[in-house]
Amino acid sequence: MTTPSPTPSAPRKYFGTDGIRGRVGEHPITPEFVLGLGMALGHILAKRFSEPSVLIGKDTRVSGYMLEAALESGLASAGVDVVLAGPMPTPAIAYLTRTLRLSAGVVISASHNPFEDNGLKFFDSQGEKLPDAWELEMEAALEGPLSCTSPQLVGKARRLEDAGGRYIEFCKSTFPAGLNLRGLRLVVDAAHGAAYHVASDVFHELGAEVFSLGNRPDGFNINQLVGATAPEAMASLTAEMDADYGIALDGDGDRLIMADRSGRIFNGDELLYVVGKHRTAKRGKAAVGGLVGTLMSNLALEQRIEAMGLDFRRARVGDRYVLEMLKETGWQIGGESSGHLICLDRHSTGDGLVSALQVLGAVVDSGQALAQLLSDLVLYPQVLLNVPIQEGRDWREHAAFKQAQKDVLRELGSNGRLLVRASGTEPLLRIMVECREESLAQVLAERLARTLSG
Repeated sequence: MTTPSPTPSAPRKYFGTDGIRGRVGEHPITPEFVLGLGMALGHILAKRFSEPSVLIGKDTRVSGYMLEAALESGLASAGVDVVLAGPMPTPAIAYLTRTLRLSAGVVISASHNPFEDNGLKFFDSQGEKLPDAWELEMEAALEGPLSCTSPQLVGKARRLEDAGGRYIEFCKSTFPAGLNLRGLRLVVDAAHGAAYHVASDVFHELGAEVFSLGNRPDGFNINQLVGATAPEAMASLTAEMDADYGIALDGDGDRLIMADRSGRIFNGDELLYVVGKHRTAKRGKAAVGGLVGTLMSNLALEQRIEAMGLDFRRARVGDRYVLEMLKETGWQIGGESSGHLICLDRHSTGDGLVSALQVLGAVVDSGQALAQLLSDLVLYPQVLLNVPIQEGRDWREHAAFKQAQKDVLRELGSNGRLLVRASGTEPLLRIMVECREESLAQVLAERLARTLSG
């Protein structure tokens, strides 16, 4: 079984699937470029708003200071007022931009990447991902001359002192009314990232006993052996402290991976299933409609969702594409196996803390442990290989590779999936084989990789 990817949107020079990202000091992650980017965004906002204002947040990377200053200067030079939130999770900036009635929000972060990288994510006034048209307009503006506005129109800047408290209260408001977390012991891993000063408080204020991990950022240790991309540390501490559950976020707080006291780690597919299953039980199939996954979502998840009487659709890899498909279908719940979960009945974007509260809400409301809620979902093994692509060589026209794909699909039949896609950020081809037997998936994936590199 293979699923074609939806048609990509218009090509961009700088913007990827989630803003702009790269290594600090190398184009485009330089002060000069970010200054111009701020000016470009500012001029676009000035055409759409009479008194434009932008909220800027960041994660804990040391380079955030430099890029924040450059972005603030660019926006102010275009006549835009700036509100500085300091280190705050990406979904917090989306929420605060909307509730403060600001024109846009920008997060300086490279999410789950190491500290050497950084980037910028953008939200519109409704706390949603910046429209494609805006990204294209910004790129066009960067190609032309950008000038400072007149002196009397230069923007001002102020700091939002209570950003953390506002966001904590918002997260708590998404937990089911009438329930609490009293009696639960939780490990909360903030990945030394943007949620380091708010994550534990959310669960503590709802009644849980909390053990904090990854809450001591130094500018360099973000995502370093902790967080959603390295959940083993969280799972180990959860077992060591005999905690009920562990919660791991990534550097900017929009991903979620969980574990239980046995050390079992639950990925995004499993957590998405728990939320969808609970929503269906509470509201009915008609109200839920269906769930959105991605091309990487496990086949077993798709089969279980459909067995529940719900529809399941796959978007391109990337939470922005999950969000786009949710809007197309009118559904509310979607996510990625990497831990990006979106609950549009709770937030306009993916949020690790809000997602964790939805999962814990299902646990508390049902009276069942997380493993029990997942007893009817057994994920198929997935083998993912990254194969370097030779420059100037089109893998789509590689005759032997095309034949090998046909052979693998024939061998898998209806009991597995093959997904071949090019990386959006590196010269790599990602080959994923999924079936009931991990050994077979490994053999088939390696066969494809050898064919391509041979």
